[in-house]
Amino acid sequence: MMRVVKKVILALIVISLGLVLVIQWLSKPLPESITGPEADQFARDVQKALNVQGYDTISKVQFSFRDHHYLWNKTEERVLVSWEDYQVDLILSEIENSKVIQGGKDSNRSDLIEKAKAYFYNDSYWLVAPFKFFDPGVVRSLVQTDKGSKALLITHTSGGVTPGDSYLWYFDENLIPTHFELWVSIIPIKGVSATWSSWVSKQDVLFSTFHKLGPLEITIGDLKVY
Repeated sequence: MMRVVKKVILALIVISLGLVLVIQWLSKPLPESITGPEADQFARDVQKALNVQGYDTISKVQFSFRDHHYLWNKTEERVLVSWEDYQVDLILSEIENSKVIQGGKDSNRSDLIEKAKAYFYNDSYWLVAPFKFFDPGVVRSLVQTDKGSKALLITHTSGGVTPGDSYLWYFDENLIPTHFELWVSIIPIKGVSATWSSWVSKQDVLFSTFHKLGPLEITIGDLKVY
């Protein structure tokens, strides 16, 4: 019996080491980058290409991400988050004052609010990330690609659910994002690429509504702005 247990433990150790080596082999290091006025201007140019001024005038955004549904009042900084049988009125500026208005019990109220917050921060990032380049705690830096073009490294030092995450953005000749590479805590392989495509215009503001991350397809549905 002990021999079997030892063999199982040894096999698990070998498998674990193998996974670590595979992750290290597939991962990329963060590239060297330069912060400063040039990086900030490049980020502004990208936002201008997407019409950030128009985005700033939008008061409400409605969208779906898989089975999560959102009505986001940008002006009031609150979001109605719906999933399964739950609905949370999320107050972004005062999370502690958010309310569970459907589903749940008093015992899990705080858990549902935290879940709604995590859903919103993650899901909305796939819709409005380029408009968050100048959020508090964001560091912008330029990277020179192998092809001689500019890429923009965005690092979130604070805010959201997972501060410390970095994204390396690539663009076409019109400064429209084509894809980014991710160095995020939730994904063990660092530098994996995700596309930004299927751009649509809403009130003359450009939004990407489809992403492909490896075999995973991410669709932004029911997008409306007011």
